[in-house]
Amino acid sequence: MKNIFIINGHQAYPNSPGDLNRTIFDEMVKKLATKYHVQTTIVDEGYLLDEEREKFQWADYIIYQTPIFWFSIPGKFKTYFDQVYKSGIFFKGDKGYGQGGLFIDKRYMFSTTWNAPEDQFSTHAGFFQGKNVDEALFHLHRTQAFLGMKPFKTFSVHNVVKKPEVDKYLVDLDKHLEEIFF
Repeated sequence: MKNIFIINGHQAYPNSPGDLNRTIFDEMVKKLATKYHVQTTIVDEGYLLDEEREKFQWADYIIYQTPIFWFSIPGKFKTYFDQVYKSGIFFKGDKGYGQGGLFIDKRYMFSTTWNAPEDQFSTHAGFFQGKNVDEALFHLHRTQAFLGMKPFKTFSVHNVVKKPEVDKYLVDLDKHLEEIFF
């Protein structure tokens, strides 16, 4: 049985308590635990650095569940990366820049929630000028590539503040997880 480490990177704010991210996170844990060994971290609840590093080393697959705040991840989640990703455990600097990742046998998946409507990604007239979600998350994908990991297809839901469709999101999540992990 393979191992999956799922991280909820949400950071609570008065106008963003994280209910949707928690719902998606909980659904992933419930579904994936039927076929995989699962460990989790909720960044906003705190963590111990050595335990987090051990979870990454243990995992075959890592899932990052996160909202996108101002086109990136929440500040606490960025701090998590800064603190947990340690030279000698995640990467070595003895090869060319970005070539020393030590997690070459691992894969990752981003699961993201956006307030941006999905149609803003589909045309050059949209806010993202025809770029797709993964292109908008380029910097996050390069971070994982620096560690040597390879991506699975990203899951994303959109317009989550103005027009949330939680039931639809959960159906889409189930299909996405089936496609990748089952």
